[in-house]
Amino acid sequence: MSRETIVLGAGIVGVSVAWHLLKRGRKVRLIDRRAPGLETSYGNAGIIQREAVEPYAFPHDLKTLLRVIPNNSIDIRYRPMGMVSAASPLLSYYVNSFPGRYKKIVPAYASIISLSTQEHEPMIAASGAEALIQKKGWLELYRTESELAERWEKALENKRLYGVESRLLNRQQLDEVQPGLSSDICGAVHWLNSWTVESPGDLVQSYAKAFEQAGGEFIEAELQGLVQQGEGWRVKTSKGDHDAAEVVVALGPWSQQMLAPLNYNFPLFVKRGYHMHYAQPNVKARLNYWLMDAEKGYLLEPMKNGIRLTTGAELADLNAPPSYGQLEKAEKQGRKLFPFGERVEAEPWKGARPCLPDMKPVIGPAPKHKGLWFAFGHGHQGFTLGPATGRLLGEMMDGETTAIDMKPFRAERF
Repeated sequence: MSRETIVLGAGIVGVSVAWHLLKRGRKVRLIDRRAPGLETSYGNAGIIQREAVEPYAFPHDLKTLLRVIPNNSIDIRYRPMGMVSAASPLLSYYVNSFPGRYKKIVPAYASIISLSTQEHEPMIAASGAEALIQKKGWLELYRTESELAERWEKALENKRLYGVESRLLNRQQLDEVQPGLSSDICGAVHWLNSWTVESPGDLVQSYAKAFEQAGGEFIEAELQGLVQQGEGWRVKTSKGDHDAAEVVVALGPWSQQMLAPLNYNFPLFVKRGYHMHYAQPNVKARLNYWLMDAEKGYLLEPMKNGIRLTTGAELADLNAPPSYGQLEKAEKQGRKLFPFGERVEAEPWKGARPCLPDMKPVIGPAPKHKGLWFAFGHGHQGFTLGPATGRLLGEMMDGETTAIDMKPFRAERF
């Protein structure tokens, strides 16, 4: 049993961890209540964000706070009860977003982001998923020249510090690559070394299929408990118990629920998000690129199921009922930006990003239990960081030197 490992959670992080551990010669079982890639990994914007070297900070400037407080913006909304229940981690998030603390967080965060595309590459090849991937980057659009200039200055700094590739597009250059945009857009930053995925759920499913074809086992079952037994672990499920020497918890926003009985209390909170698919417009213009309306806070993406519109963040309890006002406002704004067609789905999709107050995931060994490992809390970048997490955790579990310094991601920091 010494090389038998169970991975809990079949999102992009869990599937990637399972794939890497199997590749290292372990016998691996992957367990989740749903088939791979059907939760948060399905509903994201479908960008492998090599450019995202700076995590999303809690806003501190008065202009943004005054805009957010009325609770009718597109980029950020909140539920009062959700804010109350997550008050402690949100306060820590606010404190960690002060410039002095945030400046220390960015280099560690950038170190793992730098592995993103290079670690997706072998998994894409192994799963035969090349047709899902585009490597032409994506566009961050601006209406205000000063905002665009400020963003471009930051882009140049991130190229110097972290190897992020980009180019500045004026309106004429933008029209050449993406016709049909509203007249108030003045230009864009074109992020060049990020990749886009026409169906993120399909990519995760392709990775999971490659894992199974290589000898891994996936079990679809409700998780009912995790118990340490002697030198190993027992996972209790709706389809029986499963034993292994080591267990990896990669359950995203549900990780704390699994770990609470073992006396772990991580300050996880969620940023929920929504999406809807729309038909391509009945006009000459086609959506060629993934677009972010940076000053409004939503994205449009040309996906397999149509044009996907994804909202910004909603601070709410994980299981609170959906509230579609944010999506509806984004849809109205999006139709002004680019003339997409009608909705092609009956109901919007809702998901939750698992966040931690210092904006970094937990990756590494459990501090209180031998053979228990963590991989959760990736915030906005689980889809980007899944394969990198799989590689790094595999190196840690086998006692190897890791590709980057993993101290900033250890569970002990909480």
